[in-house]
Amino acid sequence: MTIHRKKKIEVRNLVKIFGKNPQKAISLVEQGVSKQEIFERTKQTVGLYNVSFDVYEGETFVLMGLSGSGKSTLLRCLNRLIEPSDGHILIDGDDIATMDDKELRETRRKKLSMVFQGFALLPHRTVIDNVAFGLEIQGVSKEERYPKAEDAVAKVGLKGYESSKTSQLSGGMQQRVGLARALATDPDVLLMDEAFSALDPLIRSEMQDELLALQDKMKKTIVFVSHDLDEALKLGDRIAIMKDGVIAQIGTAEEILTEPADDYVSEFVAGVDRTKILTAENVMKRPEPVVSINAGLKVALQLMKKHGISSIFVVDPEKVIKGILFIDDAVAAVKDKKTLQDVLVTDILSVKPDVPIKEIIPVMSDSSSPLAVINENNKLIGVIVRGSILGALAITEGDQNGLT
Repeated sequence: MTIHRKKKIEVRNLVKIFGKNPQKAISLVEQGVSKQEIFERTKQTVGLYNVSFDVYEGETFVLMGLSGSGKSTLLRCLNRLIEPSDGHILIDGDDIATMDDKELRETRRKKLSMVFQGFALLPHRTVIDNVAFGLEIQGVSKEERYPKAEDAVAKVGLKGYESSKTSQLSGGMQQRVGLARALATDPDVLLMDEAFSALDPLIRSEMQDELLALQDKMKKTIVFVSHDLDEALKLGDRIAIMKDGVIAQIGTAEEILTEPADDYVSEFVAGVDRTKILTAENVMKRPEPVVSINAGLKVALQLMKKHGISSIFVVDPEKVIKGILFIDDAVAAVKDKKTLQDVLVTDILSVKPDVPIKEIIPVMSDSSSPLAVINENNKLIGVIVRGSILGALAITEGDQNGLT
């Protein structure tokens, strides 16, 4: 069955040219002239050209690229902090690009909230006053806005700091205040412009984890700009890699790592630690053969001989895993007239399909047995052997990661 996800944001043929004669620059872009040459010839800067993509409801969509790639320009076009030169930006089917000022204010008030890199807090105000500020601007009464602000403060882990001045807080705590202020208005869409880049690495990692935990509960639609590839891979359900105002590739972390669209994307992701991204599901093999718990030892031995394996997983009729049978144990049991259940090893190694390879490698290095991949109902859905991991890590030429 195909699951149809609702499109929250639809961007179509978006163009942004910085300068007084955008049409001249557009005609040169259409001829294949580079961004740098266009600027040298026209003094027009190509911010975005013919950008199209969708963001689905509840998705975290990361815009990724080097400085000057257009990622922040694109984000700011989504709420018209920067005016597009051409194209369409639909939120729930309504085109922001064609809205008048009143319609735009109403859409921003009800559906959009932005979190900036520099926190943008009011230092003379307390935490709770800063968080309530967006609601205050919207004209929400004091009686209504402060309970909402208190709830947002609690969500980001700052309960107890409501009366503190933001100037007294650490950078990470200030960023939490900024996030709480965005959440207090209960927006459909969060726009986050390099929100964690000013933080030191440890605090930054904690804020990323905080955002993932919040997103797991709240299911907001998030468009997140980052220049940090590790951050993009960690946070993004899908990632758009940009170059010179155009999108080079959109995909999941796995798709971008294993199927780069061109040389630029391939070079962009060349240094990524693949073990952090690929999961058990990406490297597992089909669980064949397996043997039924109701079958005899001779059936199990025949299957192992036929497939050239020294162990076999044992399942019940519903494919729920019951254990593993080793060939030496099975041979000895036949001689001693024992049953399959007598020599079945039930203390087996298993993982869920979403476990990263980085966590699997140490487990497999200490065991000669294959690893069972099971779902939430303990059904066997895959098998991992060492060769499966090595093969996955060697997909991209030059990858230096692996089992050592």
